[in-house]
Amino acid sequence: METLKKVTQLLLSAVLIIGIYPFTESTSQAAVTSFKDVPANHWAKASIDAAVDKGYFKGYSNGTFKPGATVTRAEFATLLSRVAKRTAKTDQANVFKDLTGHWSEEEVNRAVSLGFLNSSDYPNGFKPSTALTREEMAKWLSSGLAAKDEEYKQALKDTENTLVPVAEYYKGGLKKSAYPFVSVVLGTGLMSGYPDGTFGPGKTTTRAEAAVILSRYEQIQENEATSYRDLNEMREVGLTGTNLTSATPYVYLKSEDGTIASFDRIVGKSAKLRNNLGTIMPHRMIVTHANSKKSVLNLYGKMFIDKNYRYPIKQELYEVFIEVTVTPKGDNLRNLAFYQAIADVFTTVNNFDSGTVEAYGINNLPVEEYVDSGFFKKEVPRKFWMRFALAKTSDGSSTGTWKTFTIDQNTSSSFSLPLR
Repeated sequence: METLKKVTQLLLSAVLIIGIYPFTESTSQAAVTSFKDVPANHWAKASIDAAVDKGYFKGYSNGTFKPGATVTRAEFATLLSRVAKRTAKTDQANVFKDLTGHWSEEEVNRAVSLGFLNSSDYPNGFKPSTALTREEMAKWLSSGLAAKDEEYKQALKDTENTLVPVAEYYKGGLKKSAYPFVSVVLGTGLMSGYPDGTFGPGKTTTRAEAAVILSRYEQIQENEATSYRDLNEMREVGLTGTNLTSATPYVYLKSEDGTIASFDRIVGKSAKLRNNLGTIMPHRMIVTHANSKKSVLNLYGKMFIDKNYRYPIKQELYEVFIEVTVTPKGDNLRNLAFYQAIADVFTTVNNFDSGTVEAYGINNLPVEEYVDSGFFKKEVPRKFWMRFALAKTSDGSSTGTWKTFTIDQNTSSSFSLPLR
């Protein structure tokens, strides 16, 4: 009997060391609000208390929660298997050989069954004690949503080629295969980027952060994918190159033959510049929404506008940014010549600047003289962003003069938009 008692004590100690345990109702309330290292003013206290109360987490034997401790693969897989409000169609077993006999084996297997994890992502073993990266977390969370709801699964497909509003998109550090997963967690608010615009795919996550993310996932798994505006915008950009109809009340014009003059009709199509000065090819058009330079309402807006944005924010206008590739035919594409040259294709387009340009690695049309700065060079394609304004009224309806961008007369590739 004494031996059994000692074995039981050892097992309990081992469970307390990891801070995640098989939940029983009788122990749920004791740890809440009693952690020595989670004061009343801790930024994640409410989420930590809720996670403990529901049995996702437990504190350590010394009365601490260790909110700053790094979350491992085994720990987060266990947390996800507990927070999911659904049952697996087929229970997986013995998924990873290096989990045999591990404390998390059953719950990791369940996380695989629920679609959070793909065993093929870990061909050399799960390595449960490895710190979970934010890229992995994004993939697990969005995969879990997709396994539960077909619309989230479609959202992953729609964002495979989208513009992801994080610094690593242009600066490097975000794999293309991660675009849809990061888009879904950003678009739903499950995860957020850092103040400097980065997402930090290779960074790890703390126990406090994990508690907050779990509280968000609890709610988001019950919501429709289409209820998130930022995700809708990223989906539209992935499919058409613009977020115009998801960010504004605008709709595309339809011709008598039923053809819709939408932006995707001109994406990747070249148009000649006036006076035979070269060609221009549109790629993306992003509509931003801001009440002021300090109040930017969509994720794409934060990619272009901050307190150092060059232009005043006007309530009657959307600030819009278009990404193009210009290939000069000669060496004389100066400032004025450029604006005159694109007048047949785009109107009222100009340069811009803000603190986000450097933060996100955006290549923008500069303010200085293009020839002197070496921005344009003969026969060298240059990809960059420009800015224009799109009119709106106070009640959100659109107004303005309609302008048709005709890219290819032979294929009637045109895009109609009211510009100002």
